[in-house]
Amino acid sequence: QVQLVESGGGLVQAGESLKLSCKASGRTSSLYRVGWFRQAPGKDRESVGEINWTGGNPTYADSVKGRFTISSANAENTVYLQMNSLIPEDTANYSCAARPYGMGKFVTWGQGTRVTVSS
Repeated sequence: QVQLVESGGGLVQAGESLKLSCKASGRTSSLYRVGWFRQAPGKDRESVGEINWTGGNPTYADSVKGRFTISSANAENTVYLQMNSLIPEDTANYSCAARPYGMGKFVTWGQGTRVTVSS
């Protein structure tokens, strides 16, 4: 019922910034939380942060706190991930995911966008 498409990834140097987009379509009225996740080769997928679809209660992993900011723009059906002060450890495939009202887990995922940070 909901589809997610990420964009904005690329290759950047350490210290630079990127802004990722997660555009939702379909039954967006069902959305409670939208999260950003990342997975590097050989590592488990980890949560980057989350936000209510309506824009409230943003949360972040300790590894990105103070550097990354999640925001929601409902008029554009998009959740953004602003990434500043990037470091090589941020290199990963970044995906967004949707958690509907009434469910305790993320059930809809995008295909991801790749971020590579060179030193």
